[in-house]
Amino acid sequence: MKFVDEVKIQVRSGDGGAGCVSFRREKFIPLGGPDGGDGGKGGDVVFQVSPHLATLLDLRHKPHLKADRGKHGMGKDRHGAQGEDLTVFVPQGTVIKDAETDEVLADLSEQEQSVLLLKGGRGGQGNARFATSTNKAPKFAQPGEPGEERWLRLELKLMADVGLLGFPSVGKSSFISKVSAARPKIAEYPFTTLAPNLGVVHYKNYRTFVVADIPGLIEGAHQGAGLGHRFLKHVERTDLLLHILDLSWMPDRDPIREYQAINRELELFNAELAGKRQIVVINKVDLPAVRENLPQVLPWFAERGLKVFPISAATGEGIPPLLDEIARNLWGKAEEEF
Repeated sequence: MKFVDEVKIQVRSGDGGAGCVSFRREKFIPLGGPDGGDGGKGGDVVFQVSPHLATLLDLRHKPHLKADRGKHGMGKDRHGAQGEDLTVFVPQGTVIKDAETDEVLADLSEQEQSVLLLKGGRGGQGNARFATSTNKAPKFAQPGEPGEERWLRLELKLMADVGLLGFPSVGKSSFISKVSAARPKIAEYPFTTLAPNLGVVHYKNYRTFVVADIPGLIEGAHQGAGLGHRFLKHVERTDLLLHILDLSWMPDRDPIREYQAINRELELFNAELAGKRQIVVINKVDLPAVRENLPQVLPWFAERGLKVFPISAATGEGIPPLLDEIARNLWGKAEEEF
């Protein structure tokens, strides 16, 4: 399934039905007496979280959505039926904004959360409502009120406990495939991952947490370089960040400089992101070159009080202690400490 995390749609609530002008045909009653019924209310537009959706793809193919209009009133005091509400199902984590003003109208971050966004138009009153002692045969009725219409921009921000950061080809996809059932495409060339991947990690004693692989982060991501400008927003929902580094490229690539560059991008995109808790992970320790380069970088992190976890996503080396550290950050302690 294609991952779509941003769409622009037009939505309109239903128009109210018109009131009816009608008269009974009864003896001794002027013009038979008014009996026009009211028009029905137009349908509302409701957005609701669905646990079965993980992308906004369906809405990309349906950019114009409209609720049913209310039915018109009829004679014999028959009121028109209310228009059926339109329920738009979206994935959890969807932010709804006004497309013109960028105002946030709703943030659907809870399971089964729903919000009424556009109200249907009120139905018009029939002429039976306007009969008085001085006007026993009104020949007019109200028209229905029009529904509301808006252009909306929907943005999906993934709901995950842990976000994976790092330059392309450092092994984020390999890591998520090792610790979860997610099976992203893995290759040796940059930008293999073109969309975020979610994986559920089954920790000890049936505890679980969700990991998101955020692709395409390079220097200048907040300005549109690489793919990061599209996916940085997904980091905002996470509680913890795993910053994965690869030392096998040294000396052609400086992992410390890459670490600083990614954190700079987070701060430039959203200052709050720079303050999120991070765990530094050095991947591919199964390679001799990485083991040889470890002593060159570990002191730099130690001087700054940063704990580093050397692992191998290929062999699984070092992953159990890393999962314990993730558990401590998410729940306050590892499983054996409960």
